[in-house]
Amino acid sequence: AAMGTLDAIIDTVSATHPLLPLIGLLKSHGILVLVGAPEKPPKLLVFPFLVVEIELISMDYVNTAMERLIKADVRYRFVIDIGNTLKN
Repeated sequence: AAMGTLDAIIDTVSATHPLLPLIGLLKSHGILVLVGAPEKPPKLLVFPFLVVEIELISMDYVNTAMERLIKADVRYRFVIDIGNTLKN
C-alpha cells in the first residue's frame, strides 16, 4: 500500500541490503539518500529508472511543440503519433 508514496528516504543501513524495495516506495522524482557505508557498492538494476513519461502529440502539433521546446515549456518527452494511431 505504501508503494510510490514517499518523497524521500534516508537509508542509514551500512550492511549490504536490497535497494529495489526502497526505490519502489518512492514517488516519481523521489530521493533516496544512502548514508551507510557497506563493504561493497550497491548493485542496482537499471530498469526501474527507465520509466519515462511522455506527451503524445499529433503531426499537427509539431510546430507548437518546437516552440515549447525553445521556451523550455516541456515537462515530458514528446512522442509524435505520425499515423494518428495512438490515443492520449
